[in-house]
Amino acid sequence: MKFELEKAVPWGRNLKEYQEIFNLSNDDLDKNIISFGDGPASFNSELNYLGKKCTSIDVIYQFSETELKERFEIVKKQVMKQVRNNTENFIWKNIKTPDELEIIRVKSMSDFLNDFSKGKKEGRYIYHSLPEKLDFKQQTFDLGLSSHFLLLYPKFGIEFHIKSINEMLRLCKEIRIFPILNLNAEKSEMLDDVITHFEKKHIVNIEKVKYEFQKGGNEMLTLKHKSL
Repeated sequence: MKFELEKAVPWGRNLKEYQEIFNLSNDDLDKNIISFGDGPASFNSELNYLGKKCTSIDVIYQFSETELKERFEIVKKQVMKQVRNNTENFIWKNIKTPDELEIIRVKSMSDFLNDFSKGKKEGRYIYHSLPEKLDFKQQTFDLGLSSHFLLLYPKFGIEFHIKSINEMLRLCKEIRIFPILNLNAEKSEMLDDVITHFEKKHIVNIEKVKYEFQKGGNEMLTLKHKSL
């Protein structure tokens, strides 16, 4: 069944946010990175501008710039209404106000759209849905990222998340997943099962990060191959 645009929630973050979300050092940014569920983040376009390498994966990349922009405008109104009605659920430190949040998200979306067609031609934006296998060889990438996707949606079920993480680990030497909460800002109900499943063959850690916008959302899950 083809994914419908009406189900998409295009809501992307920028390079500075990714650096804080994933504790990305300058050395990390020089690695070959693949980012899953990247949506309309400007992370890829900003890295490309700096001459660095990133491949972004998302199911929404099947749609056109016009379709994505129109959907973003709808989602923006819905999300910002929820944010303004629930300001107590967020940490207003790095981002001071809902108005500033909206400006940041619009800028990220704009930068993404300006880069989208060029990036698709260059193979930097790939239409794909986890946990399906990607057409890359094992350990092609140094670092795999998942921002606000894996562990966030329990409705997909634990098997979906384990299979998706397995595919990420097939492709990457290391992966980082943020946040480790669900949509209710509670610890993801899948976190313990995921850790138990992978810790026998991988180095699994929970690490504090610099980023916290959702209350309590300042930790990421990291997984590395023991043999590497």
